[in-house]
Amino acid sequence: MAAYSKKVTPEHVELSELCRAQSTIDNTLYAVKDVKRGLRDLNGNGVVAGLTQISEINAFRYENGRKIPIEGELFYRGIPIEKLTNGFISEKRYGFEETTYLLLFGSLPNEKQLKDFRQMLVAQRSLPTNFTRDVIMKAPSKDIMNSLAKSVLTLASYDKYADDTSLENVLRQCVNLIATFPMLAVYAYQAYNHYELGRSLYIHNPSRKLGTAENILRMLRPDKKFTEIEARVLDLALVLHMEHGGGNNSTFTMHVVTSSGTDTYSAVAASLASLKGPKHGGANIKVMQMFKDLRENVKDLKDDDEIRFYLNRLLAREAFDRKGLIYGFGHAVYSISDPRAKLFRQYVEKLAVAKGEEEMYDLYSRVEQLAPKVIAEKRHIYKGVSTNVDFYSGLVYDMLGLPVELYTPIFAIARIVGWSAHRLEELINMDKIIRPAYVSVSKRVDYVPMKERI
Repeated sequence: MAAYSKKVTPEHVELSELCRAQSTIDNTLYAVKDVKRGLRDLNGNGVVAGLTQISEINAFRYENGRKIPIEGELFYRGIPIEKLTNGFISEKRYGFEETTYLLLFGSLPNEKQLKDFRQMLVAQRSLPTNFTRDVIMKAPSKDIMNSLAKSVLTLASYDKYADDTSLENVLRQCVNLIATFPMLAVYAYQAYNHYELGRSLYIHNPSRKLGTAENILRMLRPDKKFTEIEARVLDLALVLHMEHGGGNNSTFTMHVVTSSGTDTYSAVAASLASLKGPKHGGANIKVMQMFKDLRENVKDLKDDDEIRFYLNRLLAREAFDRKGLIYGFGHAVYSISDPRAKLFRQYVEKLAVAKGEEEMYDLYSRVEQLAPKVIAEKRHIYKGVSTNVDFYSGLVYDMLGLPVELYTPIFAIARIVGWSAHRLEELINMDKIIRPAYVSVSKRVDYVPMKERI
């Protein structure tokens, strides 16, 4: 049997150039044909494609027909994210399970409902017999998102009712995936860490007494130990990443794929494929890499002028990846502020103090103050620019000792809740398969018989 080819050959290069030559579309045609490229208008606003009750994002208000930027707002089932998070934090509860209940079922649970739901999740925190050995440990990969997708699709083989799209069955499947995603992600990393990097292998069972954030840290660390502040900051990170409207790429993918009538496992795998893209779920990794480059190229990290010079080099495509971007700033919707970043910041500082990382936090704070001014000076900004949630999440994960390979999977562990809520909403309200239109700009050509082709 021939070996699986993993190298690009000269033939691939030649054919790719042919593909490029025949498939490149003149950008001016988008305006001529009035096509919203990327489903956005010229101002970057998303084309309205559906209705949802799950979450709401506000970044502007309208006054006398004028669009005026405001402080960003995020609502989960109508509740401001600030009040929701401050509620469970002030009452000294972990918020993941409570917020999951809210997004799935539309209202905050009372004590009994929350207790029962937690027990439902606990009961689902297990994988099929030998699944870890036979699926997760086989062909381990540095790309944990691909490993997650592989595991999700394989779980369908263990589900007798995998193709049943009744509401009650899909809810069962979603709850199971929400409960098992931390295991699938962490075990996939442990397999990679052992088989590819040659380190010791640790497969810790989740504790029935702990919540999701606590169990992630327990399963990841060799000694299973973690502090309360570590677990609470990770719990907050999970809640803030859990949901963000129906228009983000992976959630829209969930709506699109669900509307075709496919099974839950396929729909979730499709959303995972979307989330792993660096333009979506991988942004916090870019922030971490950018700061590493900054520390290597700026001699005095307390000198604002040196930092400003480096930021200008970033925009001039002279530093880091030469893409002309300062990662962690700007958002497709928010302008003045990202409410998730504002909430995160105050708890990031507490974690930095607990970890003895005050100097690193100070550097982030300096960049947070300087970057918007540098961007405003160098770029024509039609809306404000501020830090987004990715700016601080990478720093949090680094201080928690999470490996970079798990940054995007942690996002997925949170976002599977939002995807599940949107899948259920799409099934309840589904009328037609989602099918946007594309305008053909191809030219008519004659068929050429084989003997006459050059």
